[in-house]
Amino acid sequence: MPLSPLHLQQAVTALKSGGVIAYPTEAVWGLGCDPFNEQAVLKLLALKQRPVAKGLILIAATVEQVEPYLQLLTPAQRQTVVDSWPAAKTWVVPVEENFPSWVRGEHLSVAVRVSAHPPVQALCHAFGGAIISTSANITGQPTAQTEAEIAQIFGNGLSYVLSAPLGGNKNPSQIRDACTGEMIRPS
Repeated sequence: MPLSPLHLQQAVTALKSGGVIAYPTEAVWGLGCDPFNEQAVLKLLALKQRPVAKGLILIAATVEQVEPYLQLLTPAQRQTVVDSWPAAKTWVVPVEENFPSWVRGEHLSVAVRVSAHPPVQALCHAFGGAIISTSANITGQPTAQTEAEIAQIFGNGLSYVLSAPLGGNKNPSQIRDACTGEMIRPS
């Protein structure tokens, strides 16, 4: 069932106004915000009780939305990454030091994914770019499985909950290092 234009617009309005939203990903509920709005990212991290040093994932609808973050890969590395999408495959890619530290954490890299999940694609298309994607939970606690659990965990801390089904994956996305191919988190 496609998302209604009204619900998408409400989610995008929340993102563009510095809010934190919950939305369904391939396997789990995620929290998201505008990655280039430092206050929004810090609010998301506070809600999760997650240290900024760990870094966050960017999720997108198309390769074009993450193309700026693939520039430090070799042509072969870039091709491997691009050929794996859209899918629940997240790649850690190198970035310049001037990339926002509130997204990359203490690393000179950022994790990126082009999702095949229709609600994520619709959201990122409507927003016009990649958004933050992190599990909807307090750090170290189980991830919310339902909208009711999201409300219970985060109360009024979220600006919007985009109601749509989760994807069919049983586990969160696989994470690999784009430079070495090393598995960081299996799927």
